[in-house]
Amino acid sequence: MTFRNRLLISLLAAALLPVSLAVALASWSVYVAATLALLTGAALAWIASAILSRRVRALADAAERYASGDLSHPSRDYASDDIGLIARVLDDAMREIGSRATQHTTDRARMEAVLNGMSEGVLVVTPQGRLQLVNDAARRMLHVADPPEGRHYLEVARHPDMAAQINGALHGFTGEGRELMLSGDPGATFIARGAPVASAAGRGAVLVLHDITDLRKVDRIRRDFVANVSHELRTPLTAVRGYVEALLDGVSDAAEARRFLETIARHTLRMERLVRDLLQLARLDAGQESLERLACDVETLFGGVVADLSAELDARGQRVAQSIAPDATVVTGDPAKLHDALRNLLHNATNYGPAGSTIEVTAARRDDRVLLHVADEGPGIPTADLARVFERFYRVDKARSHNASDPGGTGLGLAIVKHLVGLHGGTVTVANRAPTGAIFTVELPAPTPENDLTS
Repeated sequence: MTFRNRLLISLLAAALLPVSLAVALASWSVYVAATLALLTGAALAWIASAILSRRVRALADAAERYASGDLSHPSRDYASDDIGLIARVLDDAMREIGSRATQHTTDRARMEAVLNGMSEGVLVVTPQGRLQLVNDAARRMLHVADPPEGRHYLEVARHPDMAAQINGALHGFTGEGRELMLSGDPGATFIARGAPVASAAGRGAVLVLHDITDLRKVDRIRRDFVANVSHELRTPLTAVRGYVEALLDGVSDAAEARRFLETIARHTLRMERLVRDLLQLARLDAGQESLERLACDVETLFGGVVADLSAELDARGQRVAQSIAPDATVVTGDPAKLHDALRNLLHNATNYGPAGSTIEVTAARRDDRVLLHVADEGPGIPTADLARVFERFYRVDKARSHNASDPGGTGLGLAIVKHLVGLHGGTVTVANRAPTGAIFTVELPAPTPENDLTS
């Protein structure tokens, strides 16, 4: 190679050196820019991913709260993008569901409160025949101790008529009410009515039990009362009419005529007592009897009653033994009404106590009550009759009749005693005592500083 060529090459290399440096610099700049761009992109991607992850996590947390039933803290981190739209829709939907759930809970609680406050028993049955709701009244009527919800209705409604009502309702029939008596509660009478209930899950049923035990008892008492009044009036009227006809036909013997008139007078007096007792009971039932509260000396009460019945006691050779505890010498009440109540009890003891027997009248104190006892030495009262002796016209000895020689009482005395004692806020009970006889106990509120009128 000639010098000239070497010179040209050197000059050319010298001329290309800045270009190489520029290319190298440009390459390094591109590398640096690419590296910076990559790092910036990665940082921006990480930031965007973190923001997106946080928002998605917030949505997931909200969904978990909703799934657990906590609807009280809805998310409100809205944005204008698609995630914000999803969050807003989910929030609104869950708030609406929460509002409806709260309203449903309130309505259910109100419904259960109403059902449990009802005197009627209610059973709600699902379309599958399972008990969905049984209120407190139904549990008492059917003697259900364990929670019955979820069980088949035949496990609770064992009476055939009840089962028939529910079965008919499940098939869409509304039957007439059926009167029935449950074996587990003798004397209890119910009316069962079943009705179908349409729902989204199918046709269910509702059974309503009406307790008409008291209505049937009142109806029986009313019918017995009418029959007894008719009998009690017809018996003396028949006797009076018979003796009047005999007198009209003419009676030659003056002594016999007088005997007829005395019999008529006795039966007339009996009818007068009956009407008087009926009127008194009517006033007591209507709440028309006023009550005068005074301090009553127990010994005076006993003495007045014994004096009233002295003729009957002497005729039967009976005596009255009194015993009054030192802390039971005074009761607060209406003297006249307490006298009537004790007189009826002593008269009852006189009738059922044997001739020559002793009748005990005692007074004792127990806590805040004064107990007045009237005990006889009669045959006592059969156990089956103890719960009914205070009913009107109820007689233990049903063979006892009212004939011309023994018109007897009106059969209302003990019923009047119960009402008079109840008017004072007290109770009257009866029991048999050993070895023989019955004892009636009147419990009255003891005098207190507020009602003690002795001072």
